[in-house]
Amino acid sequence: MRILLDECLPRELAFELSSHEVSMVQQAGWSGLKNGQLLKNASASFEVFITIDQLIEHQQEIPIPLAVITIRARSNRIQDIKPLVPALLHALKVAKPGKSTSVGRATRK
Repeated sequence: MRILLDECLPRELAFELSSHEVSMVQQAGWSGLKNGQLLKNASASFEVFITIDQLIEHQQEIPIPLAVITIRARSNRIQDIKPLVPALLHALKVAKPGKSTSVGRATRK
C-alpha cells in the first residue's frame, strides 16, 4: 500500500509501517501546501494519507481514491504515537477510498 505521512508526523513512524511503501510530505516536495491541495496531490500517487491534524477530515472533502487516517495522540512525538501503531495497522487494512477514519482517543495538547 502506498502511504503518505503528513509533515507534522515523525519520520520514525515510517519504520513502524515498513511492510508498506511509505513517503513523507517533505520527500514528495509538498511541504507547506494547504490541506486541500495536499490531498489532491496525494490522491494521484498514494492510497492513504496519515495525519495528526484532527481538523482535516472536517475541513476537506476526501478525494477518491484517497483514504485518510487521523492519529489522535497526545502529541506528534513518536513516544505518544507508537502505542497506536497496532490500531493504525488495522485501520490501514480496512481503509476505504474517499473515507476518513481515526485511531486513538487523546486530544492534542
